[in-house]
Amino acid sequence: MKNPRDIIIRPLITEKSMDDSEFNRYTFEVAKNANKIEIKNAVEEIFDVKVEKVATMNMNGKMKRMGRFEGRRKNWKKAIVKLTEDSKAIEFFEGV
Repeated sequence: MKNPRDIIIRPLITEKSMDDSEFNRYTFEVAKNANKIEIKNAVEEIFDVKVEKVATMNMNGKMKRMGRFEGRRKNWKKAIVKLTEDSKAIEFFEGV
């Protein structure tokens, strides 16, 4: 079994994700090879909450330039996790 801290890379703190936290939805950057079941188990183990639903999406890296040189940021995976109604909020997102 994979380590849950290898699956959840970091939380995404944006204006939209902060608005979603009012509805028990939290956004994370996750490992590209993680599936919804692994993401659900990792969030439940790390934050001690119950997950109702997981939505994932693959994000393409943006093109970037440095002078005449072009490059690309890495592709990554985003997961939006919805908690059950009786779950407590994730403290990490509170007060940000």
